[in-house]
Formats: sequence, structure tokens, C-alpha cells
Amino acid sequence: MRLPAGSSVHRRPNPFAGSGAEVSRRRFLLSLGALLPAGLRSQSAAQQAPQEQEGRPVATFGSDVKVVNLFVTVRNKQGQIVRDLKKEDFILEEDGRPQTIRYFSQESDLPLTLGLVVDTSLSQRRVLGGERNACYVFLDEMLRDKDMAFVIHFDREVELLQDLTSSRKQLEAALERLETPQLSRRPQWGGRGRPGSPGPSGTPGRRGVGTTLYDAVFLACDELMKKQSGRKALILLSDGVDMGSKVSLPEAIESAQRADTLVYSILFSDQQAYGSPGGFGSRGGWGGPGMGRRGRMGGGRGFPQPQARPDGKKILERISKETGGALFEVSKKESIGQIFDRIQEELRNQYSLGYSPDSNAGAGYRKIHLTTRQKNLIVQTRDGYYAGA
Repeated sequence: MRLPAGSSVHRRPNPFAGSGAEVSRRRFLLSLGALLPAGLRSQSAAQQAPQEQEGRPVATFGSDVKVVNLFVTVRNKQGQIVRDLKKEDFILEEDGRPQTIRYFSQESDLPLTLGLVVDTSLSQRRVLGGERNACYVFLDEMLRDKDMAFVIHFDREVELLQDLTSSRKQLEAALERLETPQLSRRPQWGGRGRPGSPGPSGTPGRRGVGTTLYDAVFLACDELMKKQSGRKALILLSDGVDMGSKVSLPEAIESAQRADTLVYSILFSDQQAYGSPGGFGSRGGWGGPGMGRRGRMGGGRGFPQPQARPDGKKILERISKETGGALFEVSKKESIGQIFDRIQEELRNQYSLGYSPDSNAGAGYRKIHLTTRQKNLIVQTRDGYYAGA
């Protein structure tokens, strides 16, 4: 997944071409959707006439009407969800122009497409067990018969462990495999085994290390979420530090916005994984290409200083804020199980708003501003959307 030396990431027809990566159903390293120019990619469900998926009806407004749908969470200053608002309580603007809310619902029973995107890089090695166990409980409690989910993990590569399914058994089997990368794909540093040699489970080892966070978000949204309609949410479990992605942070965010997907980030950070004895401070380095293989074990350069590490919390916060989701941080005060309870409560208590934008506004990104007439309430929804050309 690493770019060739001297290459730069910019919007181009195929951000994943030329990596020499293996192509398979479970791998996203090369994808048909990514081969299309950005202007030809399928537009967001907000700009398309809604289509009925098998067993999953969606609201329609007529073939000649474009409808922008917003899923909205409202909280009071104490952080409690407000559930008793009506359409008249909201004020909506697009690019500064007032909009009329045509569709309003407080239903919490709309079909949900859920994606679990889990960081399995070395920095998450010691917290992965807790993540996996909490995911078991969350999926079991959250999913209903008409809901669907998928599981992706990412480290040096992005891999689809389970495609969209409503089967808890299949999803649990995929979560069980989250531990495998930590057991069978250890980095081959300093003479401890040859790069590419088989791991303990018999699977081929992988050379180098990395954390392709932006690629994982991009591919989850561009390859899976954009094909779905209705409510869509990614649950992103990571420390927020990217190393080695082919796409940029803005491109990852744009893919989620185009797919009308909320991103809920769970910051699960093991501070001892960076720069401490026995940690994984050399997981790629922050000083340029090549540091991942030569860190302290190979080239004697020593671990990078902790202050040089990107601020993963700010990165996850930006992804969530700009897509209409939220950031949560695992701590002594709030466990990952409690965080999943909060996300579940939020997803089950959203308002659904729909409006028809001005057709003369033109293509491009349109900014959305949604508030309530009650000034002491906090409204959480996406910042905007991309109108079709």
C-alpha cells in the first residue's frame, strides 16, 4: 500500500494502481470503483433517486425531485439526547439560504447499514482483545433483522473480513479473525525471520508495517456504503495515526460524505506502543519513507520522539465531525463497552430530515447549517454534501 518513492497523493483515476498488491474478493487493494475518475463515481444517495433494495424499502419523493437526507442527533447541555422535537423546531440553511424541511421523522426503526473498521496495526496489539469483545456485544445488541453489517480490518493493508450480512454468526467469525494479524503477520525486523516467511498460522508473513487508516475509510465508503441507501454508519476503532495510505485525509472524508455515511470514531490508544521500551515506536516512523524497516532494530536511528507523532485524536475528531458522527475516547472513566452503549443510543434516537435543494445552485460541495430554535441545544449532523454535476 505504500507509494513509490517520490510519488505524491492527489486526486487521480486510480489511487491504488501500481502497488502490485494481491487482488481477491477479500482484499480492497485494487478495486473496480477506484479505477473510475472521481467525476464518474456514483453520486451520493442524496443526489440519486432512491432505489429499493431487497427487503429494505426507502422513502421516495418522485423521480424528478432530488432530496437531501440528514440524520440528526440533538443533545442538551448535559449531553442527554433530546427526543421530543418537531419539524418546526429546526432551522435549516444550505450555503446560507433558508431551506424548507419536506420530510421529518423520529422513527428509530429505519434499516441500518453498519461497518466495523478496526485498526489491527502493531500499536493496537495490546488493546485489540478488548475491542473485539466489545464489538461482539455491540453487534448482538444493535443489529435487527433488517439491518446489515460488514467487518474490515486494516494495518499495512485493508482487508474485508466479512461482506455485508445480517448473520451474527458470520460477523462473529470475522471478529474472531481480528486477532490473526497480530499472530501471523509480525514484522520481520533485525534478522528475526525472513520477510515473507510463513507466520504461526501458516499464512504468508508480510514485509514492513503500516496503518492505512485513510485507505480503509475511503474503500469502506466508496466500495460498500455508497451502494446502500438509508441509514449508514461506520464505527472506526483506531488511535487515529495513519502511516502509508494512498489517499489523503480530505479524500477519505469526502468519500464518506459522498456515501452519506456517518463515521463514529472510537479512540483506543495504547500510549506505551509508541517510543517506549518494548513498544512499537518504529511502526513506520514519522521522519519519511523507509523508517519502518530501519527504526531502532534495523538502522540504529532510534525511535522518533513522541512529540513528532501525528495527533490521532484530532484526526479522528475531524473525520467524525465533518461526516456527522462523533468521537469517543476509551479511558478509565469510560470503557469501550459504555461507548458502544452511547453509540447505540444515538443511532436509535436520530431524527430524519429531508429537503429539496435549489436546483440552480450548481455542482460542488454545499454547506449545511442546521440549528434548533431552542438556543441551548446541540445539533449533530453532517456539514454538507456533494451535489452532482
